[in-house]
Amino acid sequence: MNIAIVGYGKMGHEIENAAKGRGHSFVTIDPNDKSAQYREINKESLNGVDVCVDFTHPSSVLENIRKISSFKKNIVVGTTGWYDKLDEARKIAEHADIGLIWSGNFSIGVNIYFKMIENAARIMNKFSDYDVFVHEFHHNQKADSPSGTAIMAAKIILSNLGRKKKIVTEELKRKINPDELHVSSTRAGTITGTHIVGFDSAADYIEIKHFAKSRQGFALGAIMAAEWINVKRGFYGIDDMMKSIIK
Repeated sequence: MNIAIVGYGKMGHEIENAAKGRGHSFVTIDPNDKSAQYREINKESLNGVDVCVDFTHPSSVLENIRKISSFKKNIVVGTTGWYDKLDEARKIAEHADIGLIWSGNFSIGVNIYFKMIENAARIMNKFSDYDVFVHEFHHNQKADSPSGTAIMAAKIILSNLGRKKKIVTEELKRKINPDELHVSSTRAGTITGTHIVGFDSAADYIEIKHFAKSRQGFALGAIMAAEWINVKRGFYGIDDMMKSIIK
């Protein structure tokens, strides 16, 4: 495959390494990085490209999707913090008849983690003594809070734990309601993404934790997603890919 890496920051460089490791060629596109091969998404930069992988900024994702889809290229979107525009992205992809896969986290390990959370929440649905929370840690340069991964984990819990009905992400200066799931964040230093789902009772505490050692896992998952979406049409989430792998 020939992959266009849209956004040539730290993740863009990791995706480049992952693409090389799996035998793919690539081009790099970034309006702000002088080392990128191209500055814009256009006919020239996408010539011969099979799939575009976007790790940019929430403010530019939708416009990138519009531009890429106008050239009938399939898309992997790993940028986080733009999920209020998912319906619009779906319409753009479906109108252009392309394939698009998105996720708040393309790490294969994280998506295994999601399956563990799903199973744990189903079990805990039978045990009302346990309360649940989500907390995440990231470096101080991360643009969004809470992380897309934390929100995805929270939505999995809500789908499988009947007593939780609402996600609360703001600072709480009141007693939390029994049907609310608190999702909190810490930003400091150079912390690599760390996500915790905790189940607490008066008797004990159970924790499911994922710690990312580097960006390598995210990049590898994004390239695997590019391979998966390459010949498809439609709008997909990472769970669709995982379901096709874990049967």
